[in-house]
Amino acid sequence: MTLVYILMPLLFVTWLAFFRQEIPSFPPEGYSLRWFQALADNDRFVSGFLLSLQIALIATAIGLLLGLPAALCLARFPFRGRELLLPLVVPGIVLGIALYLAHVEVELATGLPVVGSLAGLMAGHVLIVIPWTVRLVAASLAGLDRAVEEAAQSLGANRLRTFWRVTLPAIRPGVVAAALFAFVASFGNLEMSLFIVGPGRTTLPIAILQYLEWKIDPTIAAVSVLQIILIGAAMLVTDRFVRISRVV
Repeated sequence: MTLVYILMPLLFVTWLAFFRQEIPSFPPEGYSLRWFQALADNDRFVSGFLLSLQIALIATAIGLLLGLPAALCLARFPFRGRELLLPLVVPGIVLGIALYLAHVEVELATGLPVVGSLAGLMAGHVLIVIPWTVRLVAASLAGLDRAVEEAAQSLGANRLRTFWRVTLPAIRPGVVAAALFAFVASFGNLEMSLFIVGPGRTTLPIAILQYLEWKIDPTIAAVSVLQIILIGAAMLVTDRFVRISRVV
């Protein structure tokens, strides 16, 4: 019963995406795929999807490059208060305002076009994915038996070879799960992106919000269905090769 209650919004949105009438009403007048066609013909949604996909992939890659060594340092060199360094939940509006003000100060100090730039937007997304990366990789490292690494080093392997041949394969589920959750967090981010996105550049969540300001029709439900399919497919493929349930 609890699972049905949790899944009910997803089922309702999926059902709504196939309504024939423009103004949602119950019972539906019929069913159609016209809203998926309208979605494909909307340049703002298409460009927003491509931009969100690009930013999410780049932010995930950079987040892994930065988060993996950070997780290793936190796991191997514990210190008091380390749990407070990487909060998973930060108010998106607060973070967006802080980043916008930081971009303004950097632009005033250096003269570089930071405000509204693509680089600034990507940097903000990297910032929000790093906590996911560090937390999930650190969770995998916590369950790793250090004796395996010590055995490899006692047989002549240096630290780098030990990490590449022993540690990294052992924590692969955590790394893959971190990449997946980082991608989802970046792809669906709205609050922070609203403050630092530049003119003429729109991510998919912002495109959805702008569309809702003027129209309410099942096109938004069709967009949501495609996002659900994308994220669900990524999770299924990931779990096919790496059991995410081991680390989350």
